[in-house]
Amino acid sequence: MPNPPGEHTAPGHAPGALVRVADDVTRTSREWGRDDLAERLASTRARLADPYVRVLVVGEYKQGKSKLINAIVGAPVCPVDDDIATRIPTVVGYGPAPTAAVLVRHAPDADPVRHEIPIDQVSGFVSAEHPKHAGGDVVAAEVLVPREILRGGLRLVDSPGVADVQAFRALSALTALSGAHAMLMVSDASQEYTAPELRLLSQALRVSPHVSAVVTKTDAYPQWRQITGIDAGHLATVGEVPVFPVSSDLRLAAAARQDRELNEESGFPELIQHLHRDVLQRAGDLERRAAAADLHDVLEQLGIAVRTELLALQHPEKAPELIERLEIARRQAEEFRSRSSRWQTTLTDGVADLIADTEHDLRDRLRRVQRQAEEAIEAGDPGPVWGEFAQWLDERVGEAVADTFVWTNDRQRWLAQEVAGQFLEGEEDIPQLDVGDITGVLDPVDEIADLIAPTLSAGEKIYIGVRGSYGGVLMVGLATSVLGLAVLNPLSLLAGVLVGRRAYREDTQARLSRRQTEAKNLVRRYIDEIAFQVGKQLRDRLRAIQRATRDHFGTRADEIYRSLTAAADAARRPAAVYTQDRDARIAVLKQRLEYLTRVSRALPVRPAELPDPSALPEPVAAPPRAAELPTGSTARESA
Repeated sequence: MPNPPGEHTAPGHAPGALVRVADDVTRTSREWGRDDLAERLASTRARLADPYVRVLVVGEYKQGKSKLINAIVGAPVCPVDDDIATRIPTVVGYGPAPTAAVLVRHAPDADPVRHEIPIDQVSGFVSAEHPKHAGGDVVAAEVLVPREILRGGLRLVDSPGVADVQAFRALSALTALSGAHAMLMVSDASQEYTAPELRLLSQALRVSPHVSAVVTKTDAYPQWRQITGIDAGHLATVGEVPVFPVSSDLRLAAAARQDRELNEESGFPELIQHLHRDVLQRAGDLERRAAAADLHDVLEQLGIAVRTELLALQHPEKAPELIERLEIARRQAEEFRSRSSRWQTTLTDGVADLIADTEHDLRDRLRRVQRQAEEAIEAGDPGPVWGEFAQWLDERVGEAVADTFVWTNDRQRWLAQEVAGQFLEGEEDIPQLDVGDITGVLDPVDEIADLIAPTLSAGEKIYIGVRGSYGGVLMVGLATSVLGLAVLNPLSLLAGVLVGRRAYREDTQARLSRRQTEAKNLVRRYIDEIAFQVGKQLRDRLRAIQRATRDHFGTRADEIYRSLTAAADAARRPAAVYTQDRDARIAVLKQRLEYLTRVSRALPVRPAELPDPSALPEPVAAPPRAAELPTGSTARESA
């Protein structure tokens, strides 16, 4: 299928220049004996080499998500049919030729392995209930096609329906959003937003600010303008979310006919422009700024020793004072590395408090769900509707867990900022941490057990009635026998009917009470299992956050300590250098300083100019500022 008319190539990241600078500075770092800084730039280069901008497409079942992606791309990359539902996420990106692959997990804790498959087999894997391949579980699919709109790095992720319980267990929309740059919330024009859709939008805005709403199937519903207006009113209560009404069928027809007017009528040009300007371009700019900030910081670290040695060579009389100040700064940097430093204490105490607060929040939410479930059980017989009740309970538990993880995600970001503030006032270099990920949290938990509610047959009902009526017949029959009546007489039979009816009602009530008690016990055991499993996951992930944050800032402190140590050593060397060697060394240091200044000025982000070599460094109360921009989801929010 040809590209839609008037379609332009998506703007890319154009990271080539920064990649070359990163390679050059990496070589320089290794030549100057700073392998630690070279390793840091290796991760920076890896980010530049990954230009993919992931846009998550989510929505309830049969809202037109897959066809929307097909219309954006202009090719049938996602299967669409009335009998097909997306069960696993499908990633659509650019490739020089149409190819497909599946990600297979061969063990619960193993990383997925990529397996190439024929592109015509994608539909079978995507729509299968439990897809298998090469002896493992298929967790995702990938389709690459040569489309200009994808060339700039755009990757669209077709996710399973969020209202499907099994799809929720396989992939949470919030989980995927934590690793994506933006989200498109899809809902058709047949009705206004439902409560679950608004709930998802509200949660998504707490994970990522780049959330947009798409109203599909405008060609099938004449009232789409009214529905769009109502949806916009709902969104105004949630946050700033742009709305794009579109018709995928008109877009595909316009691509087939190369009809520009029909393409305009489909509403897709505005959506494509939004993806280009507000998602692709912004993500590219942010990645370049983050990489440039990394390079600036490395250049500054390299420059400390160069400037110090140059100053000591040019002004030997100032060397003692310079060495004294560097030693003070080095000792302060050493304190930042110790476990007793303020940022380490803040991190340790903060994680301990966060674990306690998170467990309390989870148990409080689950207890509310349990109380609602018990009230519903007491209101009637749970046996006939146990299937629907179990599904409702599963959905409510899923909502409670998702709310807890989103809340924890907010708290851990606040804690990371507090630690950064303790490490250095105004520090914004916060590592990408993902506690909002809820994939796999409910996987190890067994489904709630079935409630056995047997139905009495006609014979069993008669038996219960006769068994209860026997006493009434005998009692009244014996009493009336004094009057000369037979034991079986109209009065005794009437008494037997009344007593038997009462016995049947009491037996029915007793059976109902037993089923309600059993149902409550099943709910309690299920809630306890959820609380145990999710609580363990929360503790593990928060401990992982603690280790990642500690390692991140600890690495920065080590880098600064090494830089100051190297600077102090460099300041001591000039005393033993002869005049002839001193002049040659000064020339080399000036060349190095000129190189650092030239590279720094050439970068997209320009901080304060490097200090004049003749200026004496002032004592520092904390390590020099890294001045890095945030990366990952934190970076997208601050943008």
